[in-house]
Order: sequence, then structure tokens, then C-alpha cells
Amino acid sequence: MKGIAQPGRVVIRTCDLSKVYRMGEVSVHALKSVDLEIAEGELVVILGASGSGKSTLLNILGGLDVASSGTTEYANLQLDQMSADELTEYRRDHVGFVFQFYNLIPSLTARENVSLVTDIAVDPMTPEQALGLVGLGDRMDHFPSQMSGGEQQRVAIARAVAKRPQVLLCDEPTGALDAETGKRVLAVLDQVNRETGTTTIVITHNAAIGRLADTVLRMSSGEIVERTENPVRASLDEIDW
Repeated sequence: MKGIAQPGRVVIRTCDLSKVYRMGEVSVHALKSVDLEIAEGELVVILGASGSGKSTLLNILGGLDVASSGTTEYANLQLDQMSADELTEYRRDHVGFVFQFYNLIPSLTARENVSLVTDIAVDPMTPEQALGLVGLGDRMDHFPSQMSGGEQQRVAIARAVAKRPQVLLCDEPTGALDAETGKRVLAVLDQVNRETGTTTIVITHNAAIGRLADTVLRMSSGEIVERTENPVRASLDEIDW
């Protein structure tokens, strides 16, 4: 399934995407008729308050969840028509995930945590290459307990990008970090996007982060209510935090 995307073209597309969660007799509409297009190599920031549908949208794009209706495409793959096994293959071959909490295995070093992905990927970086990319070349043999929160999150990013995903999905990647550490993590994500061309989607409630992006989507009540294109992506130093 590798190598199907074509540079410069729309690689992620949703049409009339809706997601309804049913809890007894109550229906919660997490997404309502979302239409979305994302080009290969873009860095997209999705803003919105808790409950606006950001994580639900990200999970569907990443093949972790399925929509109630509508279509979801990655390149020439129809995610909404895939079986559970096919979605697993899609996640393995194409998608890297970074979450708010690092999900590292405490008993493994940074190198070993990254190796969990590189051992099963089709065409991975080495753990050493991935950790070098995020600035942790000198911390590869340290355990999570010997690292700061920001360093642990950078290990999580290295693990996500080590398999050379076409899509990197980040759900509140700085949410558990202080402001200065969060900036360093965002700098790594910006660097990975620019240097590897990985299509990157970051969801956050911090509007300032939107200036780092090519495209900013604002969500409310399960809908995309605003789309903004930044003619020039700002650097971290240019952002008023």
C-alpha cells in the first residue's frame, strides 16, 4: 500500500462526513456533514473547544474510527469501504500518530520504544535516524523516567515518523506540557513537516499555533465553521504566545 500519493495533489478528502454516537436513547452528533480537502505536504491546524469534533475527525482520518455516513478518502483508498483488517494495514503503512500523552513503554529505552515501530514497518528509518531528527541523538539509551516531558514527547514523535508515514496526525501534542516545552515540540513537528514532506494535521485549542500552519480549520459543534489559508507560515519566534 506504500507510494500511492502524488505530490501537490489532494490526498485527504471527506464528503458529507457525519458521526453519531448513540448512548441509550440519546444521539450525540459529533460530526455534521464535514467536507474537507488536504493537499499532500500541508501542515494543517484544527482549532476548536473540547467537544467540537476535532478528535473524532482525526480518528476517522487515521482509520481509528469509522463515520456514520459520508465518505473518507486517502489518495485512491476509500476508508469508509475498508474492512477492519484493511484499516489496520492503512494505519500501519500510511499513518503516524502523536497523542497528548506519550504512551511510551517505561521499561524500554528511547531507542527500543522507536524500534517497536521500525521492526514492523515496510521501509522505516533506523531508530537512530528518527531520534536524531527530533534532536535526541544523545538520549537514545535513556529510559522515559530519565527524560523530561518534552523529551518523552519527542520520542513519541520519533516513533511516529520512523516508519516514514505519509500522514502524521497529532492530537493535542503539547496539551500535557508547559508553554516553553510545548514550543520546542511544535518546532520539531514543523521541522518534520518541512524536511520530510509529511502531510501533518495538528489539533489544538491554542489559536496561536494556527500561524505555523498552511491551513487553519476552526471547528464548532461538529462542523468546520471557518477555513483560513496562511500565505506564509510563521516561525515560532514570530508568534505572540
